[in-house]
Amino acid sequence: MLAPDRVKWRKQQKGKMRGVSKGGTTVAFGEYGLQALTCGFVTARQIEAARTAISRHVKRGGKLYVRIFPDKPVSKKPAETRMGKGKGTPEEWVAVVRPGRVLYELEGVSGDIAREAFHLAEHKLAVRTRVVGREQVL
Repeated sequence: MLAPDRVKWRKQQKGKMRGVSKGGTTVAFGEYGLQALTCGFVTARQIEAARTAISRHVKRGGKLYVRIFPDKPVSKKPAETRMGKGKGTPEEWVAVVRPGRVLYELEGVSGDIAREAFHLAEHKLAVRTRVVGREQVL
């Protein structure tokens, strides 16, 4: 599971998810990419599930690049707990994804295999996505 080795602060505020991605919007390493169309939090479990779905479909055929990393802690309070008594403990790590961000990239496979692999992966993610080539930009 992906998580940072160490962080400066244990807990973070929620923040705002609006606007488009500041960087990472083009296919830089591979030939095909999976690009986000909506805002959202993508958890470390979802990133790993999508990665395994892609790598299983291409069957060691190409190289897969994961372009996002979960570096934001999300805290949760226990079920049936009264209000107050401070913020909950950090439970999971998420990556903040905004529209235009390229999540995964593939190289060394055909377009049909890449499209099908990304189609399997988008079912595992919490954001809407589309498949882009190297020359396509949002």
